[in-house]
Amino acid sequence: MDWLPLFTAYPVSFYQGAAFPFALLFHYLCNKDSFSIQARYLFLLAGGGALAVAAMGPYALLVFTSALCAMVLLSSLGPQDVHRWTFFFQMSWQTLCHLGLHYTEYYLQEPPSVRFCITLSCLMLLTQRVTSLCMDICDGKVEAASGLARNRSSWSDYVCKSLPYFSYLLFFPALLGGSLCSFQRFQASVQRSGSPSDHRHDFWALGWRGLQILGLECLREALSLLVSAGPSLEDCQHVECVYTMWTTAGLFKLTYYSHWLRDDSLLHAAGFGVEFGEEEYIPDADIWTLETTHRIALFTRKWNRSTAQWLRRLIFQRSRGCRLLQTFAFSAWWHGLHPGQVFGFLCWAVMVEADYLIHTFANGFIRCWPLRLLYRALTWAHTQLIIAYIMLAVEGRNLSSLRLLCNSFNSVFPMVYCILLFLLAKRKHKVN
Repeated sequence: MDWLPLFTAYPVSFYQGAAFPFALLFHYLCNKDSFSIQARYLFLLAGGGALAVAAMGPYALLVFTSALCAMVLLSSLGPQDVHRWTFFFQMSWQTLCHLGLHYTEYYLQEPPSVRFCITLSCLMLLTQRVTSLCMDICDGKVEAASGLARNRSSWSDYVCKSLPYFSYLLFFPALLGGSLCSFQRFQASVQRSGSPSDHRHDFWALGWRGLQILGLECLREALSLLVSAGPSLEDCQHVECVYTMWTTAGLFKLTYYSHWLRDDSLLHAAGFGVEFGEEEYIPDADIWTLETTHRIALFTRKWNRSTAQWLRRLIFQRSRGCRLLQTFAFSAWWHGLHPGQVFGFLCWAVMVEADYLIHTFANGFIRCWPLRLLYRALTWAHTQLIIAYIMLAVEGRNLSSLRLLCNSFNSVFPMVYCILLFLLAKRKHKVN
């Protein structure tokens, strides 16, 4: 799940739960010799279409149109051009849909449709898969679909050869959420056959995830009672606002963790959570690291890990200057450019830059272990508070929520890092 209104989390979880038996059925059928490779691709594609219609209603046409146009571009463009044009189309189409949400929320002052928000989330995930596939084609890891179009002997042969690409764009285990699955992993997972020992391992892995989800849901319910009983940002006073921000952000994080584990369970149930060659399976939720790290930079790399790696490959590694700022600015665009999102992601970029300088300076000057322990404890608390601040800005989205946050006592925490960034950057410039 990405940074979209959290009221979509549980409707999405309902549809993911409805798809779970079909994921298990697909995994079971893959062990049958009678279930051909083409039938597997068709099963995943048909399941994706059915799930889209069930979850999004008429808005599913927006997703189908995007996938069809992406497939046309993949089939007609060469490896050198395919990434540029598909990226331009996907982001343009997604931005138009986000503008529709802006129009509903800010101009008409009406609550957005849950189905439309689910559609936007699905489009964001589709953009990930399309751009990931195009980058793999440009890097020579995947055969270009345009080559299939030129080499086809008949229309039916071309459709059969294009089926894996189209199925990848809409396969149902990853349609509404989940860790980004590369096209190579997708193909390997579809074509592999399991053994009985694999099924026993999958059973225990799914059982363990189920227990984790249950525990997270119990914590979320308990924390929601604390949040509802406490003051809001509008009513809190000074230090009391810190408690409000921390508990509210904790509620958001627990919702994301639970949702990511559900997504991960669905992918595993369908057989897409396996290792592929040297490519490690990357679950989105590394809860232990996220809750214990004292580094904002490390939190950034571990939060929604597959998306963080996708952004790094798509923007950070391809940029020449201000790479960090460009990456977070694109992330704000990809998420919809709501005022709170723009502020939150740009603030996040500044905090990561400050984090690098602060910890580089501290590692050179703090030697004795008691001071290092104290330093780690203080930076852990400060990191968690800054992340909570960013999370409330992004989740609040609109200007009124952002104004309340910025006018609260909580703005002290990012301001401390901004001041340290200014002082340490000035010192670094003098040293150089």
